[in-house]
Amino acid sequence: MKVIYEKTFEKAGIDEIAIEVLKCSDVKIFCFKGDLGMGKTALVSAISKGLGCQDLVHSPTFSIVNEYIYPKGKIFHFDLYRLKTIEEVMDIGFEEYIYSDQYCFIEWPEIILNQLPKSQFVTCQLSYVSLNERKISLWAN
Repeated sequence: MKVIYEKTFEKAGIDEIAIEVLKCSDVKIFCFKGDLGMGKTALVSAISKGLGCQDLVHSPTFSIVNEYIYPKGKIFHFDLYRLKTIEEVMDIGFEEYIYSDQYCFIEWPEIILNQLPKSQFVTCQLSYVSLNERKISLWAN
């Protein structure tokens, strides 16, 4: 895996980080890793806003996947935290979303990483620096 971007940022600067994340890669599948409360959903919201999405982006914890519209298509936002087996993921039609050529933002992707098309997704790791600071690391797979 190759690190393509790394930066420490204040939570208030998340919109700027989102634009930088979009510039780092031309793939449309992003996997977001980080502990609870680290800001994964906030980053997905900021990236969606950066794409021109005007929908209210919120965590799909209970719905598993939320769909948003942006000027060039759709954004699919997944939260796989509650799913325990690959079969549960496939039952929601996961492959159709992934191969739709639309943006797919996946929180808690560990269960599905082996199913993703290699070299067609970016992993985004958020880690704690301080109460108001986070570190973001992006790498190509």
